[in-house]
Amino acid sequence: MSRTDVTARDAATAVPAQRSAVTTGAWRQIPSAAPGVFGVRPLPGEATASYVQRLAGAYRLTLPQLLDGADITLHPHGTPPTAELILTPGAARHLAALARIPLPHLTRALPHLSDAAHSTAATARWKRLEAEQQPVLACTLCTRHQSHGATHTAWIHPPPYRLVCPRHHQAAPDPRLTSTIHTWAVPELAAAHHTHQRLLRHPRASTAWTTARAITTRWYDHQQHLTHRWHTRLGQLIATNDHLTTTGSASPALLTRDLVIYPETGALARALATLPHQPRHTTDDALALIARRLGLAHLTPAVHDPLRAYLTHTRR
Repeated sequence: MSRTDVTARDAATAVPAQRSAVTTGAWRQIPSAAPGVFGVRPLPGEATASYVQRLAGAYRLTLPQLLDGADITLHPHGTPPTAELILTPGAARHLAALARIPLPHLTRALPHLSDAAHSTAATARWKRLEAEQQPVLACTLCTRHQSHGATHTAWIHPPPYRLVCPRHHQAAPDPRLTSTIHTWAVPELAAAHHTHQRLLRHPRASTAWTTARAITTRWYDHQQHLTHRWHTRLGQLIATNDHLTTTGSASPALLTRDLVIYPETGALARALATLPHQPRHTTDDALALIARRLGLAHLTPAVHDPLRAYLTHTRR
């Protein structure tokens, strides 16, 4: 904390009548960063707790110390990725001032920054997250760059189109992973990322992606259609990521599932988004087109297969 902050705190103690005025302005006195530290920018989709932790590290403080210095009252305890830090609008303003980032920009970068509370108090609380809500590890090299070398650890809520960092060939598809997965040995994953970016321009991209992911996940879990290809890809990832076999909380097959099926999920999503409308084309026509997109000689799903059900009963 700077000398100005200490002086302001002493003055507030000595003159109780002026305490509220001094306290209101105290959080605006930004402490000097550690030598060599510059502004800490949030990663896209970063968890609020992760960003506050990185910001605190830049000032060589703990997370509670940083919030206390910004006049933000912290309730209970928690740590990412199993818990998220939720700020009131007042606390979010204090954090934005401390970080020297306009609040609208900070809000866009941190999807869980503030709740809808009408309280004017500047408070923060820990919220426990269910497994499906938990953030995952960000690319370590991107994090180190955004943290000016201070840390390589950050937790993000990645959008579905950002499963892989194509620049540094890293991914972390599951919050239970304690280290990112290096993907350089599986170049089709970076190619799948670029294909996904092109798909986003299609008006039916979101619906097609959600449907395709549900279908390929079912195929993966039931070992259907693409099992040999996926087993090969899983083996490549395990061979270059020893930690996948020592995580302990889940099998490598489960920890890497979204990553292993990523290329085929993207190919199927593109096929579903661009399928000709019925009734001019039959289900068999659609299956033939999808087989080509997936690189299969043929595709004959059973009656209860989710793809056949989609083509027969859902698609119009």
